[in-house]
Amino acid sequence: MTWSELALLVLVVAAVVVWLAWISASRLDRLHRKVIASRIALQAQLARRAGAAIDLASSGLLDPAGAVLVADAAFAAVEDAAPPAPGAELALEGLGAERERAESELSATLRSALGDDEALGELRREPDGDELVGQLSAAWYRAQLARRFHNEAVAQARRARRTWYVRLLRLSGHAALPRTVELDDQMPEGLTGS
Repeated sequence: MTWSELALLVLVVAAVVVWLAWISASRLDRLHRKVIASRIALQAQLARRAGAAIDLASSGLLDPAGAVLVADAAFAAVEDAAPPAPGAELALEGLGAERERAESELSATLRSALGDDEALGELRREPDGDELVGQLSAAWYRAQLARRFHNEAVAQARRARRTWYVRLLRLSGHAALPRTVELDDQMPEGLTGS
């Protein structure tokens, strides 16, 4: 093999390695964008769930103590959803521990207020009660789905970042490792069939 043939072979191998690195970096970038988009969608669905909880609490259909507890928990979840600092919406971190805790507390409060099937049935028989419960149920279900999609996007990005060539070539750059969103979003039994 002559020097020119060897140089050509090295050049071809280098070109293939650069091309594969570029493809991998592009895929990783798409996965990071997917994580960001799914987190933004999750935040929107959680805000919709909090809004439906506030509507139910302010309707006068819940008992006064339950309405106050639901409203406080819903407002706490909305307040923890304050607008992020500029550029923070593109971060790969999850919602943050405070927001996850507030959303979990809202879930627990709603379960305690709506967990009794008999009370939920009475609430649905009230004027506008079935509509408000239906809106809450639909918003809660969409929030559960959004969280599942987000966590799956995070899992895909993490799997891609664990490959040896991504780590060797540092294709993820300085991007933070994506985090899943872990919160209590279990619906009450009587609400799941809505």
